[in-house]
Amino acid sequence: MTSVCFQFEAHQPFRLRQLGQRPEKRKHLTFEDAFERYFDSGLNRHVFEKVANRCYLPANRALLELIERFKQGPRKFEVSFSVSGVLLEQMMKYDKGVLESFKQLFDTGCVELVDETHYHSLASLFDAEREEFKEQVKLHHEKMRDFFGQVPTVFRNTEFIYNNGIAKTIEKLGYKAIYTEGIERILSGWRSPNYVYKPVNSDIAILLRNYRLSDDIAYRFSAREWNEWPLTAEKYAAWLATTPGDTINLCMDYETFGEHQWNESGIFWFLRALPEKILDHNNLEFSTPSEVLGKYGTMGEIDVFEYNTVSWADMERDTSAWLGNQMQQAVYKEVKLLEKPVKATRNPDLIHIWRLFQTSDHFYYLCTKHWADGDVHHYFAHMKNPYEGFANFMTILMDFKHHVADYLEEHKISVE
Repeated sequence: MTSVCFQFEAHQPFRLRQLGQRPEKRKHLTFEDAFERYFDSGLNRHVFEKVANRCYLPANRALLELIERFKQGPRKFEVSFSVSGVLLEQMMKYDKGVLESFKQLFDTGCVELVDETHYHSLASLFDAEREEFKEQVKLHHEKMRDFFGQVPTVFRNTEFIYNNGIAKTIEKLGYKAIYTEGIERILSGWRSPNYVYKPVNSDIAILLRNYRLSDDIAYRFSAREWNEWPLTAEKYAAWLATTPGDTINLCMDYETFGEHQWNESGIFWFLRALPEKILDHNNLEFSTPSEVLGKYGTMGEIDVFEYNTVSWADMERDTSAWLGNQMQQAVYKEVKLLEKPVKATRNPDLIHIWRLFQTSDHFYYLCTKHWADGDVHHYFAHMKNPYEGFANFMTILMDFKHHVADYLEEHKISVE
């Protein structure tokens, strides 16, 4: 029997404010002042409420109904989630009712939580030691335990970014498995993404996203030019039933439902019909990631060296979505250089603000790719263009850098 393993990523960034080239004179800032100075609270609340009403609340209700419907049957409906700490902060800040909706869903016993970095950041790429990365992973782990009562044992890095070194770090943190993209360049010969593997240098398992079947829902569902449109639950279930392998990992943004694919597209009708159509096939069942690890052994090793790092973004499936041009690299370097002075302050508010700058979305908005990939980047960006976004991000970082320097000077702290 083949396992169908859904993995949903729920995340929204705190989008940066348009600071301007000549910000007002610097002064001592409280956390609230700094947050309002650097992040666009009006826009962030607006986007959160829009996505909550279009996606989180109706999708949570739909999943809860499906879980209850199949809970007493021989084959339950189960899924897994990762919820970024940044989104968790927004739920606490803007609408705790949305948080309660997720709690109700996660309390069913049919949803497994997967860990990630609290800030949905690029910290795994900072350096070989990955100390900042480890701190953010531990913070997310604690939040999942404290808010939802689960202790995740499976990890997915921001945007599925993966290489051998990241896998080794995750193994040392005690996780049993890590997700990444099932791209062809890391699969040789007979290999497919529909089996469990292990890294060359670690003993944890690798779960690979079946990107074709995942993107049929996430990207192509409402594409009328697609030769398989319209995608029905019956058709999709038939594709799964004829797909060879042990586990089909269907990983996508949770915002697929109602936000990226609007309600008018029929995406919620599809979601509500899909579990029954899948379970009509006797060779299919739903599984959580941990259940997959308990059912199937590894089928070989995956070798992804540092300069072949993979992700789930764009055609290249590498890090170019965030670090592919000089603007992205420049702001990334500035963020990294702030680590020592910011941490030297030992001020949790300054450290928190700095970590919010690390959220991958800020770098994603600065991408200058063209064609379909460029359209996707433009869809998510809130600045007019990446060049304006770069100037604004650098202005914010320089302003923050001055505040950090003032704090260090005032408190007579030296940076070694």
